[in-house]
Amino acid sequence: MGNVQVRDDNSGIVTYQARIRRQGFPALSRTFPSRAEAQQWIDQHEATIRARIGTAKAEVERQRIARECAPQYRTLGDLMRRYLAVVTPQKRSSDQEALRMNGLLKHALADCPLSGLSPQRVAEWRDLRLQSVSSSTVKRDMTLLAHVLKIASDEWGEPFVKNPFKAIRRPREATPRDRRFNSGEEAALLAACDEARATYLRPIVELAIETAMRQSEIVGLDWSRVNLARRSVHLTMTKNGTSRGVPLSLRAMNVLSQLPGDRRGAVFAGVTAEAVKRAFIRARKRAGMEDFRFHDLRHEATSRLFEKGLTVPEVARITGHKTWTMLERYTHLQLEDVARRLD
Repeated sequence: MGNVQVRDDNSGIVTYQARIRRQGFPALSRTFPSRAEAQQWIDQHEATIRARIGTAKAEVERQRIARECAPQYRTLGDLMRRYLAVVTPQKRSSDQEALRMNGLLKHALADCPLSGLSPQRVAEWRDLRLQSVSSSTVKRDMTLLAHVLKIASDEWGEPFVKNPFKAIRRPREATPRDRRFNSGEEAALLAACDEARATYLRPIVELAIETAMRQSEIVGLDWSRVNLARRSVHLTMTKNGTSRGVPLSLRAMNVLSQLPGDRRGAVFAGVTAEAVKRAFIRARKRAGMEDFRFHDLRHEATSRLFEKGLTVPEVARITGHKTWTMLERYTHLQLEDVARRLD
């Protein structure tokens, strides 16, 4: 607290010494010619000290509340589970991401303490993962986990000096798949689809062959977006986030026309991408086909579009490829057509 002392040096001049002593602060003093000035100086400095004390107490309280209210994350898996519950459901491909995340939660890396999540530890996981899955899969895994840590740092207050998934090398991009139907495989696959308990499988496979639509686009198709009169489908929810129109061949028209139902709501009501994936794998095995995936149907369909004489811009509009360079691997089909025209 502050006080004022009167000082007389026996010369007849009286001064007033202001003193402030407060625990935790240095002692202050100053001499003034009047008591009023000394008291004013004390009041000003004590107000400043009280403000500093109040600010310090508020910061201590803020930190206490933050410690009590903040989730206590111990492992990478803790962050992954929160991301899965909060962020994943907001995405268009939430089902696929949930499957990927649940699979990654089974890895030992998910049990790694955050304090030990170093670039070296992540690199070891990357190299081990590459022994069982493709480089493209590992790159997608790393992108997802890097985003988990980014959200944790930006929005959840988890202090990461450097994101370890961004600090290490990504695997090299694998050579694009070029798998197409061999002789007799299309017929064998469709016959195997007819044997499936999932009656929706053959129509979905045929639509994929005829339209080059992705599996998720076909599964999510709604009758309100199908115009049989104009032989077209309008897709609003696509992988790259842009809508596009898809023309329907006569075969695709026939497939859609023969589907049961009242032409309202989902075209394949109650069918999930995971159900289609499992049913397709079983059908492929019954057909005796090696190394063939559902997405290869999109490659087959795109190749057939070029074989029918469509240009790169026309094919890009149908398939939804955002850049023509993504279709460069199909240009050999056009070159063969040009060569024939030169004869």
